[in-house]
Amino acid sequence: MHQSSIYSFLIIFLLIFLLHYSKSSVVTAQEVEDEKEFDYSESGEKGPAHWGDLKQEWGACKSGGMQSPIDMSSDRVQVVAKSPDIQRTYYPCNAILKNRGHDISLQWLNNSAGMIKINGSADNYILQQGHWHSPSEHTINGRRFDLELHMVHVCPDPNVTNYIAVIALLYKIGPPDPFLSKLMENVMPIADQMAERNIGEIDPKDIKMGGRKYYRYMGSLTVPPCTEGVIWTINKKIRTVSQDQVNALRTAVHDFAEVNARPLQPLNSRRVQLYDPGPENTPN
Repeated sequence: MHQSSIYSFLIIFLLIFLLHYSKSSVVTAQEVEDEKEFDYSESGEKGPAHWGDLKQEWGACKSGGMQSPIDMSSDRVQVVAKSPDIQRTYYPCNAILKNRGHDISLQWLNNSAGMIKINGSADNYILQQGHWHSPSEHTINGRRFDLELHMVHVCPDPNVTNYIAVIALLYKIGPPDPFLSKLMENVMPIADQMAERNIGEIDPKDIKMGGRKYYRYMGSLTVPPCTEGVIWTINKKIRTVSQDQVNALRTAVHDFAEVNARPLQPLNSRRVQLYDPGPENTPN
């Protein structure tokens, strides 16, 4: 092989590697983790109303037309009578619990926690992390719930445009959530500080989804930079969480984030679908 051909091959290989690496680390790069850069204050200069003005690259928070969260109201939902099209393949994997100041995040390591497939596509969306918002960010017919879990997945294929997919679970006060019960002893040691804790092997399958009905729409990240093109799947089944568990997640973060739900965003012309394989297919 001629020397020029070798150089050309190396350059092409490097470009491919960089493209894949940038997508595999996209969640870390795109979800702002420095809690000093923004907050949830309604009246403060760093609150949600001002996110789009704080940095040029956060402009979508202000001017984007596909922002999240939204309300899933019956009069705007299109019912789709079909079986669920989410294929989940999760594995136990080492993880860290991280206090990001504005939320508590469970981050699986080395892209080894498994993946999901959606819309019948062959694309794999790798599970990266999960984090909690209280109260819930999404609402159903105007009802806001006590807690919302976001499970963030990323497709490493550089050719996939909508490469972030989030599965959201909603919770109301009731019996404790078994998965959160396993994490609680690790939450308080990282309370009120930007810190992380290695918690060993965590199996994502222990997060029980439940139900066969779910909402689907195109939206954005709900924290800066509010990147659009996120595929949202919100499970319609409402799970339960204890008040003590909610309180623990709230008190562990900094004071401004004890309520860390972004306000609802305009739907604009977007379509919201309710996948309902049941016989009645009603969006209630």
